[in-house]
Amino acid sequence: MTLAFTIPVLETDRLILLEPREADFPAMLAFNDSPRAAFLGGSGPRQQVWRAFLSNIGHWALRGYGFWSVDTKAGDLIGRVGVIFHDGWVAPELAWHLYEGFEGKGYAHEAALASRDWAAGQGMAPLVSMIDPANTRSIALATRLGARLERTDPGGGKPFHIFRHPLGGTA
Repeated sequence: MTLAFTIPVLETDRLILLEPREADFPAMLAFNDSPRAAFLGGSGPRQQVWRAFLSNIGHWALRGYGFWSVDTKAGDLIGRVGVIFHDGWVAPELAWHLYEGFEGKGYAHEAALASRDWAAGQGMAPLVSMIDPANTRSIALATRLGARLERTDPGGGKPFHIFRHPLGGTA
């Protein structure tokens, strides 16, 4: 698949953040069917996951940013990290989804820092992260990234914490 626009490639010491690829879809399906999807509204039908995949590409085309696919330099697809800003949201969100077996290695922190630094260089600051109050691992990561709890939004029946990230720079 070749996109009609360019998505920047970011590299860290251990990771490469690159454009979404159709080959990523099976990993997205596996994530959707796992308990890890509970904090994102739970699993959905295959067609919904496909629409989310296409929606991310559209987000890049419309806004110039979105989720990167995150690979290790050894070539393992470990998740998605990036900045999204859907209609009605309070601010652009720095978000992350790690796939099974890749948590606890600092990958999400490394990829989120690269994404946040890139976003700051594009003038997209300050970012937020909207996190389910029960998602203690994401709360810990947001705090490690230097984000501070700003408030809890009732979220139309499903509350979520809004963490505000510091302006630019790494943490």
